[in-house]
Amino acid sequence: MSEMNKSLVDLSDLGLSEEELFSHVDHSKQESEKITAPRYSYWRSVFRVFFRKRINIVILALFALILAFTYIYPVVTDYNPYANLMNASAKHLLPSKAMAMFGRNIHWILGAGASGQSTFDAVWYGSRISITMAFICAAINMTVGIVVGAIWGFSKKVDAVMTQVYNIIGNVPYILFISVLVLIFSAGFWTMVFALTVTGWIAIAYFIRTQVVIIRDREYNLASRCLGTPIFRIAMKNILPFMTSVIVTLAATEIPSYISYEVFLSYIGMGMSDMSLGRLIYQAENAMLTPGWQFEFWSPVVVASIITTVLYVVGQNLGDASDPRTHM
Repeated sequence: MSEMNKSLVDLSDLGLSEEELFSHVDHSKQESEKITAPRYSYWRSVFRVFFRKRINIVILALFALILAFTYIYPVVTDYNPYANLMNASAKHLLPSKAMAMFGRNIHWILGAGASGQSTFDAVWYGSRISITMAFICAAINMTVGIVVGAIWGFSKKVDAVMTQVYNIIGNVPYILFISVLVLIFSAGFWTMVFALTVTGWIAIAYFIRTQVVIIRDREYNLASRCLGTPIFRIAMKNILPFMTSVIVTLAATEIPSYISYEVFLSYIGMGMSDMSLGRLIYQAENAMLTPGWQFEFWSPVVVASIITTVLYVVGQNLGDASDPRTHM
């Protein structure tokens, strides 16, 4: 009993009036139904998880540096690939010899090429063409593939038609199809974009269709169909928002692959006529076998490898952070 008395608090010691201590509370059915919970922002949680790893900050900084050299550096640099064409002593130079001839600056840290041009400047001019093409192709293929795949997986009528289309087109080697289109049309920037996107979306659509089939028969989707909600609205509102992490991860593999296709086709002489990364590697092919000239070949190869690797890693890590299960 004495222990209970010790636990009691004398309200007079608080110095509060009875009105302050006791007040009438009205009962409200609406208020009683409210649930207090912390406010949740999906994208805020995505970036919080993404930046939690320091390696992602380093990779993102490297990605920003690549974009700066790709799109800003060529604008502020007066690059002329034929400025030293008539100077025989300025061709095929290692970085040390190029800087000894032209001065120690950033333009000559990768040496000089077959026309006496700055290899460093040429690489970033080529990167602008290759990366721009990859972004355009990814935007077209991902948009068409996601929309068609969502409807494909939810509509059985569309599924019957599109499955046959996929079985026909999907069995044709993609690189062969691209090569034929490039040979038929002129080998330019938009020809390459057309060749990579005319059927490139169908593989993405089939992948999205497979994911949609997994979740289309869940209770909330069945309820929406019973209420008469259109299939397109169900696909766009009920299904695709749950696949954000899958879509981001898919984009992470698609963007670098287009650069790889362009480099490969240019290397075998079937790429763009524009001075892209692949075209630079193709023109420097002979330098790979010539003693003292190898630096001219490996510079665009290494830069292309770094660009594709950084794009892939950034996309993969952002895809992992987009998974709501990592937000706990």
